[in-house]
Order: sequence, then C-alpha cells, then structure tokens
Amino acid sequence: MNTTRLDQFDNSDYRPGPWLVRVLWVLISGAFFQTWFPWPSALKRPLLRLFGANVGRGVVLKPRVTVKYPWKLTVGDHCWIGENVWIDNLGQVTLGSHCCLSQGALLLCGNHDYKKSTFDLMVGDITLEDGVWIGARASVGPGVTCHSHSVLAMGSTATQDLEAWMIHRGNPAQAKSQRNT
Repeated sequence: MNTTRLDQFDNSDYRPGPWLVRVLWVLISGAFFQTWFPWPSALKRPLLRLFGANVGRGVVLKPRVTVKYPWKLTVGDHCWIGENVWIDNLGQVTLGSHCCLSQGALLLCGNHDYKKSTFDLMVGDITLEDGVWIGARASVGPGVTCHSHSVLAMGSTATQDLEAWMIHRGNPAQAKSQRNT
C-alpha cells in the first residue's frame, strides 16, 4: 500500500515560464483581470496578447477572470469568458471561436498522481472546439477535448472528451441529449 509522502514531492522539471514574466503577470492580472472593476475587454485583450496569449477578435472578458499563464492560452474569435472563470492552464488551453465559459467555470490542466507516494504532477492540455458552452460552475479536467458545439451543463465535471453537438451533465459528465442550435 502506497502512502502519500508530500515531503518528497518534486516538480522542479515543470517550467511554466520565466520568473520575472510570471511576477509581472501576477501584478497585471491582479490589477486588471482578478478585480471586480469592470475594465473593458478592449483593454484586457491586448494585455493578454502582451503576455503571449493568442486572442481573437471580439472576445469578451468579464471581471474576476483568472488566467494562470497567458502564454499557454489561445482564444478564438467572439468568445465570452464570464465572471469568476478560472483558466488554470498548466498546459495549453485552446478555445475555438464562439465558445462560452459561464460564471465560475474551471478549466483545470493539472492534477496529481495519487497512485504514487510522491504525488507527481500530471499536466494535460484542454481543447474547446468551436461553439462549445461550459456552464456555470462546471469543470473541465486535464487532457479533455470538448468537441464542436458540445455543452457541459451547470455544475458538471468533464473528465473525458465531450461528444460534438451533445449536452453533457453530471459528475462525471455523460451525454444526455442532442444540441439542436
């Protein structure tokens, strides 16, 4: 039986980006993204680009959005990113065009290997294809692809790929019905 040994945890091989860039991003993020002040999206989009994000046209960014590493983020045209969305992108996160992340949605690229006593870090990229809607307080886990126009219902958790044009709900999310529009 394995016992967890957090004193032996070592993620020194994970390199998220230069230290100074990460510090500067924390300051900018706190001032312009993680605040309730309604800074316009027209200001926030160039700030994300300045830090390496690939951001399309017409992207709407509401207050209190957390993006861990913008240099690991691609957002297509006309996406909506709602209040309290957390993009915890230890890996690459790619949003196609016309995607919606509702309030409190979580995109989580990292996890720990509970089968190893050292609790090793595991990272997987997340892809949302065009037209995907992630409902309020829903979560998408590492390595998941949400295929074209799939929906993850409010409060649900995607631990596996979501089928195109289907509405998924539950924990873990299961396809429940067809999406018609």
